[in-house]
Amino acid sequence: MRREPYRIGVLFSTTGSYSVVSRSMLNGALLAFEESAELWDGYRIEPVVADPQGDNRLYAEYVNGFLDEGIRHVVGCYTSSSRKEVIPHFEKRDALLWYPSHYEGFESSSNVVYTGAAPNQHILPLIDYCFSRFGKRVFCVGSNYIWAWENNRIMREGALGCGGAVLAERYYPVGETDFAKVIDEILISRPDFVFNTVIGTSAYTFFREFRAACKARGIRQPAEIPVASCSLSEPELREIGEGALDGHISSSVYFSTIKTAQNAQFIARYADAFPDGPAASADAEASYVAVKLLVMALARAGSDASDAVKAALAGCGIDAPQGHVRIDPENWHAWLTPRIGLSNARGEFDVVFEATETVAPDPYLVNTAPRYASDSKPRNLRVV
Repeated sequence: MRREPYRIGVLFSTTGSYSVVSRSMLNGALLAFEESAELWDGYRIEPVVADPQGDNRLYAEYVNGFLDEGIRHVVGCYTSSSRKEVIPHFEKRDALLWYPSHYEGFESSSNVVYTGAAPNQHILPLIDYCFSRFGKRVFCVGSNYIWAWENNRIMREGALGCGGAVLAERYYPVGETDFAKVIDEILISRPDFVFNTVIGTSAYTFFREFRAACKARGIRQPAEIPVASCSLSEPELREIGEGALDGHISSSVYFSTIKTAQNAQFIARYADAFPDGPAASADAEASYVAVKLLVMALARAGSDASDAVKAALAGCGIDAPQGHVRIDPENWHAWLTPRIGLSNARGEFDVVFEATETVAPDPYLVNTAPRYASDSKPRNLRVV
């Protein structure tokens, strides 16, 4: 007996300033849907794809359209601003957003399942790595929205707590491509490293211009002023282009060069399904994982009702390309394996650090060891 399929919303901006990453996310989700095409006892999954074009207003419109059509689950969003835009609609109508991207944490919603890295799984390992190898004087450059604000706040607390310093924070609109002034500032201040939270086309331009400016001054940029990110991925290295794509540090839970049997299979299937790219990335893998977990929970629940799916999800885990992944029912974030990668001239990442086991998500940084706590009291109190 054939039954009506479960229709699942898929919401990624495959056009716009961060379309390269979003297209890899869509590819990861579609690959998982293809592998899950036939479920059990005649049930099927049908993805319904929409492109919000990087416009937060369109994200909300598409989500409401999905919910009006009876769709109860949506896999999607890349930026935190788009996620913030749609969460109230999921909460109001008791549906679930499956958010497959690293993010800044400090958010609590029982209507979101997070399969990307929480801050203790990407920015804290990056702070440890950079402070121990390069120094504790950091210059922060970011896109002007919550992702950069919150990550830079964590970076500042880390620096101040262990005797370091954030020399400056500079923010630019998403899509901005003029970085001449901030590059001059960086070269004058000579930080130990740059913390990059710029995204999309803005990031690709910044990497190219910064490398060129350093080269013109005889500075070996990767060695003398390295750039560290929590969002730089393989398809974006290709966008940066030859001459500037190597030597960058990225903190993530997945790189395409991971040596596991599951990843080898994932990369091969991904390449066969999407020969024109973009390359597989951490966000593509997180989208793949989100769909796999959603399908497993639907099968166990026998229903697409949010409460039933969440109850079933609490016992779900998969051997993903990155390693074993499961959702923590206390906060609906994933247990993941932190890694640090160093980009090379082939447009890939060499893994230079890997956690020995999966790490519990701590999106609010309340259970993480207070390694950056400072015993000293503020010397001055400024009242404005």
